[in-house]
Amino acid sequence: MNKQVSLKTKISALVITLIVSIVLILSGVFAYWEKRETEEKMGQLALQAATTISFMPAIQKAFDREEPSEVIQPIALSVQKQVGAEFVVVGNEQSVRYAHPDAWKIGKRMVGGDNDRALKNGEYYISKAEGTLGPSLRGKAPIIDESGEIIGIVSVGFLIEDINSAIWSKLMDIAGISVGTLLLGMLGSFALAKSIRKDTMGLEPFQIASLYRDREAILSSIKEGIISIDENGKVSMINQSAIKLLDIDEDTTDKPIKEVFPNTELLRVLDTGVAEMDKEMRLKDRVVIVNRTPIMAEGRVVGVVASFRDKTEVREMVNALSEVKRYSEDLRAQTHEYTNKMHVLLGLLQLQNYEEACSLIESEFVMTQSQNRILFDQIEDDTVQAILLGKLSKASEQKVEFSIDDESSIQGIPAHINRSKLVTILGNVIDNAFEATKNQVDKQVTFFATDVGNELVFEVKDNGPGISEKMIPYLFVRGFSTKEGEHRGFGLANVNEIVEELGGTIELAGSENKGAIFSIFIPKDKGEIS
Repeated sequence: MNKQVSLKTKISALVITLIVSIVLILSGVFAYWEKRETEEKMGQLALQAATTISFMPAIQKAFDREEPSEVIQPIALSVQKQVGAEFVVVGNEQSVRYAHPDAWKIGKRMVGGDNDRALKNGEYYISKAEGTLGPSLRGKAPIIDESGEIIGIVSVGFLIEDINSAIWSKLMDIAGISVGTLLLGMLGSFALAKSIRKDTMGLEPFQIASLYRDREAILSSIKEGIISIDENGKVSMINQSAIKLLDIDEDTTDKPIKEVFPNTELLRVLDTGVAEMDKEMRLKDRVVIVNRTPIMAEGRVVGVVASFRDKTEVREMVNALSEVKRYSEDLRAQTHEYTNKMHVLLGLLQLQNYEEACSLIESEFVMTQSQNRILFDQIEDDTVQAILLGKLSKASEQKVEFSIDDESSIQGIPAHINRSKLVTILGNVIDNAFEATKNQVDKQVTFFATDVGNELVFEVKDNGPGISEKMIPYLFVRGFSTKEGEHRGFGLANVNEIVEELGGTIELAGSENKGAIFSIFIPKDKGEIS
């Protein structure tokens, strides 16, 4: 397994390497410039000193004396001391010395072989050569008498060793500054790494990358829409489900949330810092359930994240569970009803009342045969058959005469009509009809269905107390119910929402004390849904 390198180590290594490279490069460049500048400066000083001596009248006149060195030597030593040169040598046109730091060398020829340009051409120049004192940088100047003749030469020199020592001394100063810079760079790198780790909440880059990959995978896998904003109200993150729900076809990152999600309440949570959970809101043509949670950092709100899900899915899930429970009760009712009938039949047989037993069997057969003919021969959809079978059993238990109109006929339910939605529609309307007749002596409910034409038509009629006109506007309002008890007033509201979603309509007929008729119309063609 590869060992992960910490951010602190990476930054420190990078900064130190960078500083060392820069220091080495700059030191090399500076050393070159310093060496060149120092040599040039020392050479110019040597040349100026040599030129000055060569123009001294005393030096020129001394050449006419029998012992020129008696005058020239003291002058040369004095100038040598003043300019800090290693040597000042004065010689005649044959390069014989008249002055030298070492007096015993006076009278001997100058060495180095670099006098010709001055003695022959009368040039003033700087040269490098090795003399009796070692390699040196020299300034050469010819001595010219009043008649313009070259009568001698002045050589002022600085040893290369001394020049290099001066350069090295300056480089040591630079090295000290470089070490200081390196130490400051190291401290700065540690401080930078610490600051970055603080900003990343102590996480290393590979940990952040892993968290990012995990986040992207999670956001892509969940069905809920997720969108977050920063403290400036701009979108900082959005997943694919949110993009689909919001019907977005462009990059929304860094865009103001108002442009992406016009009727959002995220900005309110950004201001208040108070979470809002399970809130309903309309999103274009959908009703969604939204949770809004503030993002906190160091005690202040730095953003808000919202999750929202199409309420239709939640509603269908609840309705499906409700129908499962309802059909479970219907099956228990059916079992109970048939158990009662079997007990009666068994009692009649034990009493040897065979005629009445046969009459009971025959009446049950005739009633079942009539209902089954309509149910299985004229209604060809399995879902509608299952719903009606369950309701027939429930009606029998509740002593409701539930009949299916002889003219009912359905060849099939279009594919775009979800089965769970159909269960919710028919189940709730039929159950409401059963409950409406509970106080009637003769309880009657009739069901009619047809798919002739461009619409599916379902009609449920009861002989209950009917519905007063003042109650009609409230029938489909969620939470409103004329019945007592908790958790009422949701069935017809769900039915109304689903029918509207399918592009259909609900019509209500009847009046007070005359029963009620619910008629539901649903387009068979999905293209006709408006």
